Amino acid sequence: MYPEMRRKKQALSPAACDAILQAGTSGVLALAGADGQPYAVPLSYVYHEGKVYFHCARAGHKLDLLDQNPKASFCVIGQDQVVPEKYTTYYRSVILFGTVRRLTAGEEKRAAILALARRYSPDEPAEKVDAEIARYWDALCMLELTPGHISGKECIELVRQAGRM
Repeated sequence: MYPEMRRKKQALSPAACDAILQAGTSGVLALAGADGQPYAVPLSYVYHEGKVYFHCARAGHKLDLLDQNPKASFCVIGQDQVVPEKYTTYYRSVILFGTVRRLTAGEEKRAAILALARRYSPDEPAEKVDAEIARYWDALCMLELTPGHISGKECIELVRQAGRM
């Protein structure tokens, strides 16, 4: 179903993938377009309890595409260091493949937006977070990506530096 990684020595462990997903603050969600044209959009996210959560408006192109096909991929870049003198980039990234659904039950929608709020505003008092959520609640749509497959990869130079080759 999912292609096997060709350069297996560069594969990241599940723990390393998890660390990148936990540390990242943005990623790119890729969807199938209605006319076969790919659609990729950068998003803020939270990786919480093995799933990825995003917020968005209650209408728009992204939701139209998800209504037609809930399959998606999501990419997070954990490291992107250009090394000009070596004509390369030292990189680490993770890609998730899975399905996206709208959270419709109030309690799951609230849990997701709270996880997102804690991720981006960890020091805000709970009453301020609650007030902000209440202010936008009716216009808020929360999406949940459930991964079916997660893979990560790093450049060969980082593998060698870590002594794994």
